[in-house]
Amino acid sequence: MSAMPSPSPGRTVPLLEVRDLRMWFPIRGGILNRVQAHVRAVDGVSFDIFPGETLGLVGESGSGKSTIGRSILRLHEPTSGSIRFEGADLLKLDGEELRKRRRDLALVFQDPFASLNPRMRVGEIVTEPLVIHSLIRNRKEREAKAVELLAAVGLDAAAVRRYPHEFSGGQRQRIGLARALSTRPKFVVADEPVSALDVSVQAQVINLLADLKQEFGLTYLFVAHDLSVVRHLSDRVAVLYLGKVAELGPSDELYSRPLHPYTVALLSAAPIPDPEKKKSRVVLTGDIPTPIDPPPGCRFAPRCPIAQERCRRDEPPLVEAEPGRLVACFYPGQFST
Repeated sequence: MSAMPSPSPGRTVPLLEVRDLRMWFPIRGGILNRVQAHVRAVDGVSFDIFPGETLGLVGESGSGKSTIGRSILRLHEPTSGSIRFEGADLLKLDGEELRKRRRDLALVFQDPFASLNPRMRVGEIVTEPLVIHSLIRNRKEREAKAVELLAAVGLDAAAVRRYPHEFSGGQRQRIGLARALSTRPKFVVADEPVSALDVSVQAQVINLLADLKQEFGLTYLFVAHDLSVVRHLSDRVAVLYLGKVAELGPSDELYSRPLHPYTVALLSAAPIPDPEKKKSRVVLTGDIPTPIDPPPGCRFAPRCPIAQERCRRDEPPLVEAEPGRLVACFYPGQFST
């Protein structure tokens, strides 16, 4: 089981505890359609999220970010591991118990258009979870709640009777946020909520997410591949590589002094707003290994600039290299640009 970070001062009891989470997708083939291999999308991930915190989850495409978020919400049924929310293991709940617990959990989708039913009016969309959970009594109450929710995300009452196609991408994402907030959840998985939006709109939605966090007392798992987006919203950041956590720590410390070579490479590739400042770019050689047959030892070793024979033979555990900072590397902090 992976090591856990020391709780921050005043944060002694996690809201969410993920332990040794695995999500392997079977690959079937042959005449009998038997399982021939597995895609190890998530392969032994552990982390905590504390009340009122935003944990950023970053990594390249295929690293397992979205799969982790959807597994927490039981949209995927994990292969193994445990996911505890307020002490209750979500993977052991079913039926009415799971339905009640889902009021406290919400998801903001990546695509703000595909996630909204084009045949439903916006007022119906944002209040649909309330109907499912029998939290409103009549049509008048439903419309009043829709107006209230839309106001919380900066949309006026007239939006209630309109359809999703009548709104811009940024407005549609606000509608998705209003729907996610309808049951007053405690925990929200934001699955790349700004990646499908224009750059000019991204900052507005990020600021809105920050405001809603304060107003509604939310805790976020913020999934993204854009490191600059994650930095401004996250208290801590977990960096994923090929289904495993490479590094996890406080946002400011991770960005100013990354310990894992992969984190160094990711940060070197991120654009900086000041053109006068120059930084060295780390160009990783080789391709990302396949999650069907990951390499032995450290999964990053085939592309790592400082990999040794030990790295190719043994898998480094995720350990606390410094107070509150976890890294899965035998040589943390020894590579920099």
